[in-house]
Amino acid sequence: MRTMFKAALLAGAAWSACATFAAAQDVPAAGNEVEAIVVTARRTEENLQDVPGAVSAFSEASLERLQVTDVTGLQGAVPNVNISQGRGSSNATNIFIRGIGQPDALQTFDPAIGVYVDDVYYSRIRGTQFDLFDLERVEVLRGPQGTLYGKNTIGGALKVVTRKPGDTFRAGLSAAYGSYNQMEVKGSVSGPVSDTLSLGVSGLVSKRDGYVEDPVNGQEYNDKNTWAVRGAATWKPTDDIRVDLSADYSRDDAGMTVGQATSTLTTILGVPLIAVTNPPPAYDFKTRTTSGLPNSTELTHYGFAGTVTWNLSDALSLKSITAYRNLETDDYIDIDATQLELGDVFVGVNQNQTSQEFQLTYDEGPWTVVGGVYWLNEQIDSHQEAYADDFLGAAFANATFLRTVDDDLETTSKAAYVNVSYDLTETVQVTGGLRYTDEEKTYSRSTSTFSSNPAFTANPAFAFKGLNETWEDVSPMVDVRWMPAENVTLYLRGSKGFKSGGFNGRANNPGEQAPYDPETVESFEGGIKTTWDGGRYLLNLTVFTNDYTDFQARVSGTVTDPGTGLPSPELTVINAGSMKTSGAEVEAVARPVAGLLLDAQIGLLNAEYDDFDDVRFAATGGSRAFQKPAFAPKWTARYGGQYTFDLGEAGSLVLGAQARYRSEMALAIDNTVTNSGVRLPGMWDDGVWLWDARAVWESGDRRYTAGLYGQNIGDELYKTDAQEFSSVGGIRTAYYGAPRTVTLRLTAKY
Repeated sequence: MRTMFKAALLAGAAWSACATFAAAQDVPAAGNEVEAIVVTARRTEENLQDVPGAVSAFSEASLERLQVTDVTGLQGAVPNVNISQGRGSSNATNIFIRGIGQPDALQTFDPAIGVYVDDVYYSRIRGTQFDLFDLERVEVLRGPQGTLYGKNTIGGALKVVTRKPGDTFRAGLSAAYGSYNQMEVKGSVSGPVSDTLSLGVSGLVSKRDGYVEDPVNGQEYNDKNTWAVRGAATWKPTDDIRVDLSADYSRDDAGMTVGQATSTLTTILGVPLIAVTNPPPAYDFKTRTTSGLPNSTELTHYGFAGTVTWNLSDALSLKSITAYRNLETDDYIDIDATQLELGDVFVGVNQNQTSQEFQLTYDEGPWTVVGGVYWLNEQIDSHQEAYADDFLGAAFANATFLRTVDDDLETTSKAAYVNVSYDLTETVQVTGGLRYTDEEKTYSRSTSTFSSNPAFTANPAFAFKGLNETWEDVSPMVDVRWMPAENVTLYLRGSKGFKSGGFNGRANNPGEQAPYDPETVESFEGGIKTTWDGGRYLLNLTVFTNDYTDFQARVSGTVTDPGTGLPSPELTVINAGSMKTSGAEVEAVARPVAGLLLDAQIGLLNAEYDDFDDVRFAATGGSRAFQKPAFAPKWTARYGGQYTFDLGEAGSLVLGAQARYRSEMALAIDNTVTNSGVRLPGMWDDGVWLWDARAVWESGDRRYTAGLYGQNIGDELYKTDAQEFSSVGGIRTAYYGAPRTVTLRLTAKY
């Protein structure tokens, strides 16, 4: 398999060397050139090919071509990006860019990849698993973005730009039916209601039966039940003032996300409860779950935003971005993925955030200056329950066990930034930027234990109140861009980003609540972007290296409970050490003849720990640096192609296919046996190829389409994530991607 892959990869790389990257572009119906796309990666509008940084952008037409319906569909379309549904939750997204990310959706852990919708930052991993509809574009910025975007963008940023109502009437409606009784309806309408005011509204309803089933009670999981609506208004009272207002509301009510146990599960004393071979038998999408619990996930997510842009002069503009968001989730998670009540938890989160940004932009002559101030206040309340009646076992008369957690976290973040670009000559531009951030967090927590065995209620409560920490950070950036020809851009870039410090939201024992410091990344990157032959070919190449320090890691272990004298799980978060990542990226597409489009994206990543402190690994000097970092596959690749057949007055027919590859990957930070380099097979996934295909008819006036779309048509079995809680009954659970699905979609646009 490895030999076959290397041959395919080399062939693909050779093809890419004479191809062009156009995944970010809308491909015109006529002509044979690639249309340019405008992005705001540097907070000002510019052509994607002129940006001195690694940015991939996708228009609505590009997303359709790539068969992307939600954010996880971008997997493979961007080099060195790993993106999947978060572990055990239908409303969280696990995003890693160049080996840097945050897989844990616990409310006290900050993301490492910033997610923005219309320049509004989403503070939590939860609530980012959203469908993509009625969009202008999606931008993926690779590498730390600390100067212009701030905290929690040490790996990069994902920007969603919705379609604003304009001066032209627009309407669209699509309906889909597919595998597992999938039913989906999307619609939008927008247009002017006066000379100065335009309004728009869009919405969707998306449902699908679960592809994981409990064979005993027939309950289905890993399903979908979502509806969402978004309203927008654009008001232009004068030629120099524009006001954009938006409001959105989404609701998700599905069964929980279930994986597969990969190791033997035990009681608190290590007595086996369910013997699981390692590796376990082949997964068949049938998993036992715990009865008597709701086993559901519920999300309510809404927000309001207002952006006011005032052109003070031809060169100077002022922008205000004001936003409020509220997120409520009630998730039941069967972490052990069996009928045992061992790792069953309820996590209820109520989060709200208010943010304000003022941004001043000057653009005239050789100078482009973007500066601003930013303020964010976030409040999170959480109630958690852990059900573990099977954890104590017969040695304690099968006593019941319930642990509850109530916590409260408040964050106030303030920042000021400036980014200055100066054209030294007509072809050379230098840019320098700096951002100062001041952040304060206050955290309170109480933990209570309830059991029918008095030994476990001798010291039932563990609490602390009002822990307070502040952190400061300065994130610089500098780059040099040289454009020796109209169709060539070369650049060098150095930047820094940081991820916020915090408190351990899983602290159950004294000392575990100790705060951990921010983590930082210093990155150096160089690249070349080219087009030639009248725009028919375009090739982007990037190389990079990252120095990642003080990374935050959850270190599992076991301590002796002072009340019972028995072992108690320890889940400590520390600044464990440092890591280095380096690699290269290719983005390419070619239009050699009319109607034919070929494209490829290839990523090479080398990720290694320099230091990883863990006292449990005494045999290796208290270090786990020999382990492989999680979610850092050496290779990612995607190869796509489509051909458009001109049917004359009957319209056109597009036949397309894509193959996505991800090499072997660790799915958890803890991926080897303690004090050993022996891998835990359940915490790894082998290299995997996924194949997709589509056939789409479009009418001559491009108003109507009918398409048949196949995802994972080879029905490949592959893992996407894993949870390691071995200190709690030996729990190690793997999560799997969806099996083969086929969807028929009909669309009308006006």
